[in-house]
Amino acid sequence: MLSSRSLFQWLRPASVSSRAGPFDHGMAAYERGHYLGAFKHWKLASEAGEAEAAYRIGMLYAKGEGIDRSVPDAAIWYERAARRGNVEAQFHLGLIFLRGEKPLLGPHRHETWRQSSAVRLGDRASNIHQLVFPHGTSVERNVDAAFHWISVAAERGKAEAQTVLGNMYSEGLGCEKNLQIAFAWYGVAAEQNCAAAEFALGDIYFQGKGVPIDFEQAAAWYRKAAEQDHVRAQVALAFMNLKGTGMPENLAEAARLFQSAAMHDDVIALYNIGLLRLNGHGVAKDIDRAETALRKAARRDYFPAIQALAEFYSHGAGFAPDLREAAVWYEKAAERDDVQAQFFMGRFYATGTGVGPNIRQAARWFERAARNGHATAAFNIAVFYLNGSGVERNVESAIEWFERASEGGIRAAQLQLGRLYSAGNGIPRDHKRAEEWLSRAAVGGDPDAKTAYALFLLHLDGSTEQLERVCALLMEAAEAGHAPAAFQLGALYMGKFGGSADVEAAVGWFARAASAGYVDAQYTLALLHLEPKNGLSDAKAAASWLTKAAHAGHAGAQFQLAVLYCTGAGLARDVEQGAQWYEAAARQGHKVAQFNLAVMLGKGQGCEPDPGKAVEWFERAAQQDMAEAQVALGDALMSGSGVAKDEGAAVQWYLRAASQNHEGAQRRLDAVGVTTVDG
Repeated sequence: MLSSRSLFQWLRPASVSSRAGPFDHGMAAYERGHYLGAFKHWKLASEAGEAEAAYRIGMLYAKGEGIDRSVPDAAIWYERAARRGNVEAQFHLGLIFLRGEKPLLGPHRHETWRQSSAVRLGDRASNIHQLVFPHGTSVERNVDAAFHWISVAAERGKAEAQTVLGNMYSEGLGCEKNLQIAFAWYGVAAEQNCAAAEFALGDIYFQGKGVPIDFEQAAAWYRKAAEQDHVRAQVALAFMNLKGTGMPENLAEAARLFQSAAMHDDVIALYNIGLLRLNGHGVAKDIDRAETALRKAARRDYFPAIQALAEFYSHGAGFAPDLREAAVWYEKAAERDDVQAQFFMGRFYATGTGVGPNIRQAARWFERAARNGHATAAFNIAVFYLNGSGVERNVESAIEWFERASEGGIRAAQLQLGRLYSAGNGIPRDHKRAEEWLSRAAVGGDPDAKTAYALFLLHLDGSTEQLERVCALLMEAAEAGHAPAAFQLGALYMGKFGGSADVEAAVGWFARAASAGYVDAQYTLALLHLEPKNGLSDAKAAASWLTKAAHAGHAGAQFQLAVLYCTGAGLARDVEQGAQWYEAAARQGHKVAQFNLAVMLGKGQGCEPDPGKAVEWFERAAQQDMAEAQVALGDALMSGSGVAKDEGAAVQWYLRAASQNHEGAQRRLDAVGVTTVDG
């Protein structure tokens, strides 16, 4: 029967024997998490010649356990152990030399302190650095030393070293490239079930590196490594199943393998399982899990996942698009120089889609996309430079970008170049270049370009031959459904550009343009129907076309429609409607509408009498030099109707009207004894 004391001793963890050496004491301390104590014991053991102790100290330095992490110090201790025959030290020392170690910068980093002290202490710093960092803060890459130590470890049977040595022979690092020797070392390591070696053999057969391509062998080796949870092997085998490479296509198996690799946060696996779940290929469709996988990969800066997330949120997948989130990921892709994302960000900032509208940012992204060869972005930044939107106006830069857009197949850029050289907008006029660009755009088949080219030719030469050429261009554009071309054909047949008039043909083309919603054609057609002399007089038809144009915002149509309502021509007389349409036209600056509205407000025709507002509209028309409005405003100021009486101001308005030879203004001036001098 055990006593309580013996039971306590039995439950207590086994302690290190008093006869154990410093290495065992170090192991016990390490297992308890007393790393500094382990270091002290192992240092004693190392000084006594124990290779394992030196290796363990190297690990402490490599991991930063109990002491500051220092790969240079780790390399020193590994080398001591390696020279004493410790195979693990030989392997790890080889890896350090193979990769090298750059000095780490940042708060509390050795190299940061070394650099700052060098600045502060000058020449005295080197002695201090030698004391504090006797082995430096970095390790230079040395493939020869790496090859030596990894070869030693491989010869002693360490499978991981054999695999790395195979890699070095495969790439010619520290040795002559030799695929046969690499293959042999991979085989030796694979016999020890080393997953990395099995994966390497799969790659050799998949790519045909030194052996014939053999997808079946590749799959077999990948499978062996994948069964040991080798992530890259799982991804490689998943792609073979996904694409049916060397085996029947198996989306379910591909999804299983991608998911297994994704559990290790492999970005390629996360991206692909995200896509498979998004589309329900080989696995149940699951939008939430798909988004989670894509987001994990994107947050680790995996570019295809960033692009996929941008598209995902932009278009939506079973949910409403989230343009704010889309803008976040498009901008990340744009910063990575994705030209399409740069173009989208330009458009987003220009329209305020998913971000606050910012014309400067729009210009910045359009120009970056344009510099990367995006033709539409080149056109957009050209327009920005032409208008001074988000950038300082620069016609030369606009021309440069229009030319680049033209080279990228943007016909609208050729048209803009033709118009620029034709009008001389910020540059000298150049009819030769204008014709060159307009003809190129027209040859490309763009109806707008054909119309612009036709109008350009009309202003160059009004000959019969030229009119025939112009007519042909306009016909082609109009037959393609281009309403402005049909409108210009109407004007051409009316004899606007010379030649005999054909009113019937003109009306036909105006009607085509008007029916297509071209407002100027609707207004012109209405005026033709209001003209009694041309035999087309039709007040109802005129009213119908004016109504359409007026609702589309055409000020002239609004004015004429008001006249029809007030006179009852073509529709039922409705003075209230007339007043409303006069006001619509007046607000767009139509001076006669402003005058008529003022008269109606003054008399209370179709509206409540309002002398004050009447004066306001008289003044707006008067400011546009309408003599009748100037006289009416003078009368209001003279009588104090709707405005404070001011004879001096009234006289000034009479004088302005009299300067236009308005008889009523002159009579009023005579009445108040103001003499005008002609000239």
